Amino acid sequence: MNLELARFNMIEQQIRPWDVLDASVLHLLSVIKREDFVPVTHQALAFVDMEIPLGTPVQEAMNLGHCMLAPRVEARLLQDTAVQKHEKVLEIGAGSGYMAALLAHRAQRVISLEIDAELAALARTNLQKAGIHNAEVRHADGSQGVPVEGPFDVIVLSGSVAMVPQALLAHLKVGGRLAAIVGEEPTMRATFVTRVGDAQYRTEQPWDTVAPRLLHFPEPSRFSF
Repeated sequence: MNLELARFNMIEQQIRPWDVLDASVLHLLSVIKREDFVPVTHQALAFVDMEIPLGTPVQEAMNLGHCMLAPRVEARLLQDTAVQKHEKVLEIGAGSGYMAALLAHRAQRVISLEIDAELAALARTNLQKAGIHNAEVRHADGSQGVPVEGPFDVIVLSGSVAMVPQALLAHLKVGGRLAAIVGEEPTMRATFVTRVGDAQYRTEQPWDTVAPRLLHFPEPSRFSF
């Protein structure tokens, strides 16, 4: 496989048509080697427009949310959060470390939480191999608490939730942004919440997508008769 051609095609045929037009984001996607964060068994899929399972059996990994998001979704989240060089970022769901790598190139510091110990170790190794030193991966359940280093300028949920986690909003700085994929299949919305005051928030939902669930975040009550 011609990796550079495959990367070029991913950017031009999948990502740019999804309204990812920020030149710095497109350049970053050409610099950070996505294939280095993909399991060896799935490296042929590194540039395909799909989620990539991080573990076996495949269906179990997907059910647990252990996957890399589709490249266009990662790129659009990265663009729309507009992370700046002075900002501190919290990511929920490190996976293989790829999104943390992208965020780290745009932020001052990234703390990424991963509920699965093996994936946390994999993400640390991948980031180290990529020479990224301002991203730290911790084995932790992001639904159960936030690092004491908060508040954060940006919080990114690398997976879907049924509703915006209100407990996380309190850990945003004023002017800070939370990015999440919210809803239930078949319709989920990319949701960006900006803290505009002490207890004031502005919400935007500019595009639709679908992503596997992050574990342990609240689900709506379901009644049966």
